[in-house]
Amino acid sequence: MRHGMVNRKLGRTSGHRLALFRNQLASLIEKERIVTTLPKAKELRPQIERLVTLGRNDSVHARRQAARIVADDTLVSKLFGTLGPRFANTPGGYTRIIKLGPRRGDAAEMAILEFVGYEPAKQEKVAPAPAAKTRGKKAAPAPAPETEAESGEEKKPKKPAAKKAAPKKAAPKKAGGGGSKAKPPARKKKSDE
Repeated sequence: MRHGMVNRKLGRTSGHRLALFRNQLASLIEKERIVTTLPKAKELRPQIERLVTLGRNDSVHARRQAARIVADDTLVSKLFGTLGPRFANTPGGYTRIIKLGPRRGDAAEMAILEFVGYEPAKQEKVAPAPAAKTRGKKAAPAPAPETEAESGEEKKPKKPAAKKAAPKKAAPKKAGGGGSKAKPPARKKKSDE
């Protein structure tokens, strides 16, 4: 019978599982968004909800209870200083799970666990992503844009030099038809030539 088997074991011992959840809780409080597998996210969700509920009531006892789970003092202060007041009027449901689909390596279902109202940090100027690398070919660097007035003379388009592949050397033929080991032919000395 499966009585009392509520939580997932995730293929770990109890100590390893506890350490995993503590690390993930710390990362979630610090970054407010983590990418993990779906079963881990589902197990982590009730734990972070309890911590945020503790963070809504800023008392010494609540801080000590949170510090038992998340050992870092800066994260406890963020929990009670930022996250608790943010969800002060929300009666639960502080996080969401967004499914991402299977992971490429082992096809594990991936998910994002994030706080409701999470806004990614906006970057002022986003540089264009570099071109994807292909095997064997290198992307030519983009020429600097110059006008005819700046250069003083007309530019002629340059053709890139064609690379020639080195000729492949033929593999030496094996003498003899079967599994017999034959000696390679003797080399000529320079004086014989």
